[in-house]
Amino acid sequence: MTIEIKVPVLPESVADATVITWHKKAGDTVKRDEILVDLETDKVVLEVPAPNTGILEKIEKPVGSVVKSQEILGTVNENAATQTLVANTTPETKQVSKPATAITETSALTAPLATPSARRAASENDIDLQKIEGSGKGGRIIKEDVLQPSTPTPVTPTTISFDSAPGSRLEKRVPLSRLRARIAERLLQVKNSTALLTTFNEINMQSVIHARTEYKESFEKKHGVKLGFMSFFTHAVVEALKSFPIINASLEDNDIVYHGYYDIGMAVSTERGLVVPILRDVDKMTYADIEKKVLEYSQKARTGQLAIEEITGGTFTITNGGVFGSLLSTPIINPPQSAILGLHKIQERPIVENGQVVARPMMYVALSYDHRLIDGKESVQFLVTIKQFLEDPSRLLLAI
Repeated sequence: MTIEIKVPVLPESVADATVITWHKKAGDTVKRDEILVDLETDKVVLEVPAPNTGILEKIEKPVGSVVKSQEILGTVNENAATQTLVANTTPETKQVSKPATAITETSALTAPLATPSARRAASENDIDLQKIEGSGKGGRIIKEDVLQPSTPTPVTPTTISFDSAPGSRLEKRVPLSRLRARIAERLLQVKNSTALLTTFNEINMQSVIHARTEYKESFEKKHGVKLGFMSFFTHAVVEALKSFPIINASLEDNDIVYHGYYDIGMAVSTERGLVVPILRDVDKMTYADIEKKVLEYSQKARTGQLAIEEITGGTFTITNGGVFGSLLSTPIINPPQSAILGLHKIQERPIVENGQVVARPMMYVALSYDHRLIDGKESVQFLVTIKQFLEDPSRLLLAI
């Protein structure tokens, strides 16, 4: 019986996908739910499993093909594996060869579950996934399992090697990934369709650092996750958004759409490009809830496991260039959102307190916003409110 391998139903926001990897070739034995093919959309990489155990009969869409929802990628013949065994077993050798053949088939049907990034890392470093123990969900092998300290770091899409011969002037042309192409498209869209403006401020992080240092051990012991800065900033952002609902709104045609909920995007940099997973209803989350979700999304983003619904929507975004050492930047909003907060490196700088020059851990923050919807006064006051919350964290507890 022949069973079709189909493209999963894609969300309305995703028009199509590109076939980037076939993990099996025609004629190979496959096991039900074993990942057969990876599809890249402009948001995430989708893994398509085998619909049944059998032989991969035909590949309809080779690598590089652009496909839409429910298109046929290939077919699996669920009876072919059994037929192959029977055809290869002669009467004279049946009693001897059958056990050996069964063992070989079992080995072929137990290919390890692994994420696309783990498979690529294993392929680039000639590593047998059968020998790797997976630490991901359900025992799935993730990239970190493959890249042990003894394993050479694989070449990433941003690392290009050239012949170092004297006088050589080589060039290498590499096609944009769908995600990178989509990022480029959206950046131009924002530039051409919004009145983008950025306002800046700086925050004395001493109080937050003191609170984090004092409670980080007891926090981790109780909640099983480290206390970071993102939970402080996220709570401060939500409280500020409550005071300035226009910054949590979006512009649709000639209407302003106010959102009575707070879905905050957290920009995460990956090898494939920038993705923005969404924390839903952040106003109902505790500090521990936020830290756990941020950690989960970061791990999923870097191992290609984010689901489309986890990166769709959002009413406001936070991006932290400080983790890469950025001292100041002008972030670009993520439409249809109207504003984005950029965080930066914490650096000791001289400031004046009570007439004295003292060194304090300071952070520049930047709010980029659509000036068609948000006025300068509101943007400045929004940043000042965040500054007040973080320079006196007790305000967050008292909501004042």
